[in-house]
Formats: sequence, structure tokens, C-alpha cells
Amino acid sequence: MSDFQIHGTDYVQFIVGNAKQAARYYEKLYGFKIVAYQGLETGNRVATSYLLQQNKIRLLLTTPLTPESPLNDHLYRHGDAVKDVAFWVDNARAAWEYATQRGAESVREPEKISDDHGSVVLSAIKTYGDTLHTFVERSNYNGIFIPGFEAVNGKDVQNTGLNFIDHIVGNQPDGQMEPVVNWYQEVLNFHRFWTVDDKDISTEYSSLRSIVVANDNERIKMPINEPADGVKKSQIQEFVDYYGGAGVQHIAMATKDIITTVRQLRENGV
Repeated sequence: MSDFQIHGTDYVQFIVGNAKQAARYYEKLYGFKIVAYQGLETGNRVATSYLLQQNKIRLLLTTPLTPESPLNDHLYRHGDAVKDVAFWVDNARAAWEYATQRGAESVREPEKISDDHGSVVLSAIKTYGDTLHTFVERSNYNGIFIPGFEAVNGKDVQNTGLNFIDHIVGNQPDGQMEPVVNWYQEVLNFHRFWTVDDKDISTEYSSLRSIVVANDNERIKMPINEPADGVKKSQIQEFVDYYGGAGVQHIAMATKDIITTVRQLRENGV
């Protein structure tokens, strides 16, 4: 057990070229409801963001507004992609101190931000590629999301039955799976949940190796993949080549009724 607890995924942030358009896409096709907004109208002149929610899943879609924003580099390198897998913690400072003392690179020192609804403490570290983990401490906050966001009275949408994030996959270049897994074990006190090699996950042409790491309560599961030799290029290597390095390949979402969920998604146009 570490000196702090990571309870689960708080939100997943995508950097996208058009946050409003992307929000409507996830709303119409996947049944997410737009619940909060931040942008020019709320006083943010740097970026615009839409928060979408379906049951326990929160997606944050962000678009930079200024040419000098570092988020533009992420868009240029990767296109629309995941930037931040945020974790819900009781103590964002303790989480940051624990991680940085064990070698994590800090990208945001603990910071308390407040509004009329209370306060939230945020801190963040760098993980593989250009991906971040933000620690979110919100026990003293009763607002819609975090200070700076305003609630949106979004239109009612048909829930497609997506309940929570089951796992988030991080693809790595060849030879980087073990170092990344070791990082999660040493820096965040995750443990190995499951391991497979190229004999377990392979086709006639493509194969991969994977180690799944998880937090203490196993609500967070993160398969860390790398390519393995095959007749043709591994799907993992294809991702690394097209994405421009290590990054989040996909997000798996759990449902209690996969038949109904898939039927609804197809009817929505997925």
C-alpha cells in the first residue's frame, strides 16, 4: 500500500481540433451528455473545453485557442488524441510527492483552485509519450466539474449503456513495455494484473506482447503493449508509426448489456 490511494479514473482528456464538433459527435453517436463548458464566454482565452458524461465516464474535449499554446504541438504530432488520463485521489499533493520522489517528471505542482462551489486541488506528472496523469482532489468541491467550468443544460440524449471505463491501453515502441510497466509499479504502486506474450495474442500476420497493470482496488486497468515479430508489421507498430510514438491506443468501456449497447450504437450511426 502506498501513502496515498488512487481510487479510479476521474476523466480522460482529448486534445482535438474542434471541441464543439467533437462533443456533438460523442453526444449523437455514443450517448454522452454535454454537462459543462469552459471557454471565451467563461473567461478562458487560452482553450475551450466541453465535459461529457455518461454514467461514471467523463470525457474532456479541449481545443487550443491561441497559436502559442503548447496544446498545438500535441495536435500537430498526434491529431485528435488522448492527452490526460486523470486519477481521482484523496490528496493530490501526497500523490504528486509520492510519484515525483520515485522519479516521475512533474508537469504541474499541486495547485488549489476555487470558486463559489468550493475548491479542487490538482497536480500532474508525465507518463509514456506525451501523455499525462493529473491527480484530482475534489472532496471539498460541489460544483459540476472543477473551478472555471460552468454547467451546461444539455439536451437529453439516449443513454447507450456505457457505464464505466474498463481499461485504457497504452502502446509502446518495441522494447519499452517492461520499462513502462516498471514505472507504474515503482512510481504509482500499481501491480501486474495480467501478462500475455506473442504466443497468446497473435494472428498469422501480426502479434503483440502485453502486460496489464492495475491500481490497488483494480478499478484502473492499463494494458501496456509493444509489438512482436510477425509476417507483417504488428498493429502496435502501426499505431506507434502513425501516432508518432507511445500513446493511448483505445479506451474500453463497460456495459451490462453489450447486445443492446451495440444495437443502439449502430442505430446512432457508429
